[in-house]
Amino acid sequence: MLLPSLSGDVPDRADAVRVDGDVISREALRAAAGAVAADIAGAGTVAVLATPSVATVAAVVGGLLSGVAVVPVPPDTGAAELAHVLTDSGAQLLLAGEPDAPVLADCPIPVVPVDQGRRGEVPTSGPAPSTTGLILYTSGTTGPPKGVLLSHAAIRAGIDAVAHAWDWTDEDVLVQGLPLYHVHGLILGLLGPLRVGSPLVHTRRPTPARYAAAGGSMYFGVPTVWSRICAEPTAARALSAARLLVSGSAPLPAPVFAELEGLTGHRPVERYGMTETLITLSTRADEPRRVGSVGRPVRGVQARLVDDAGAPVPADGQTFGALQIRGATLFDGYLHLPDKTAETFTADGWFRTGDVATVSEAGEYRIVGRASADIIKSGGYRIGAGEIEDCLLTHPQVREVAVVGAPHDDLGQEVVAFIVGEQSLAARTLVTYVEKRLARHKRPRRVHLVESLPRNALGKVQKTTLLSLMESGTLPGGN
Repeated sequence: MLLPSLSGDVPDRADAVRVDGDVISREALRAAAGAVAADIAGAGTVAVLATPSVATVAAVVGGLLSGVAVVPVPPDTGAAELAHVLTDSGAQLLLAGEPDAPVLADCPIPVVPVDQGRRGEVPTSGPAPSTTGLILYTSGTTGPPKGVLLSHAAIRAGIDAVAHAWDWTDEDVLVQGLPLYHVHGLILGLLGPLRVGSPLVHTRRPTPARYAAAGGSMYFGVPTVWSRICAEPTAARALSAARLLVSGSAPLPAPVFAELEGLTGHRPVERYGMTETLITLSTRADEPRRVGSVGRPVRGVQARLVDDAGAPVPADGQTFGALQIRGATLFDGYLHLPDKTAETFTADGWFRTGDVATVSEAGEYRIVGRASADIIKSGGYRIGAGEIEDCLLTHPQVREVAVVGAPHDDLGQEVVAFIVGEQSLAARTLVTYVEKRLARHKRPRRVHLVESLPRNALGKVQKTTLLSLMESGTLPGGN
């Protein structure tokens, strides 16, 4: 069973899920999910307006327990994207704790209100492990968002693997304030505690004050969250009593790693995963945690690095290779896109992640970045954008950085840095700063000082957007 803590055989717990000030017990959640299951009986796929609420939790759990495929929809989605997701997924109903939300005004399918106070019986026979549990839509950087099919078996394997890696038990209290429509906030952050049996405190928004007041033993956050917590030392020090701080969804800058350690006494755990693979690499709770390392493959997963010809790269911690994954946590394919699915797998069954990494002799991986955005091919050199970003972040006047490769007639690509920092910063100063610390060919040839960096809901910088803004001359406050 995917959610054993809701099986009815586990003792009830009054504080199973807390979203801001709204609390629901295991038994009440099970009954609320049963009411949802009755509402959607006979449907093959349902969408859920994934607001941070107990109603969303009941809707997702009701769908999973009844064997209906669940499609989480971001509450801030636009009308065109909503129409695409609903049409592509074939969702027959949309469950919403806020049925009057503006985005639903022109919803093309029936909207079913979710009332967490209603009660019903959970279906006695659970879905088969191979049944699709979730259809998560990826950001459409190369076209419309694609539906990723995740089975109950893959979700279960993914949660169990990280629980093993992090010594996660029902004695923990997990705190997070992440969106409930991505792997990080939904599968790890919601289904994880429901499977393990640990209480969940969802802070609705991941602010430093709310994290500090939550009193958890485990905290999940993205780099932006940890950076903001470090900017409020009192809030950061309040996390000292926790057992584990976990960072993911994007690389954690080295300065933030160091600040967290200094303020909380904890070196954060970093891990790596994708919508298509769930979490595949992680540092263990009982192992040393190194800046930039995402550890080793979790239980049930294998990883390898290959060069452009498909040959293994040396485990020397230096040589770049394309990261490939196989194991129990992999998705079943992209909905309605068999050719695209086939393209992502090698002939011998490994999933091509599209990320580039290095691996040490000890088997620890370090993610260099996306092959398409973070590996810069300039003048015959292969340059990792992350190394330059980490260097620039050590400058005392720099707050945020994004480094990209822009087309260049002679070099192929040139290194371009986008910097958020103090007004007195000078672009030439930063070029010299990098030149003195890294190889000369890694220095930025262009530096843009901007007001902000475009990010998605998980805090990942949208580098393709930056390039487009640069080319059109519309960078926010750029010079």
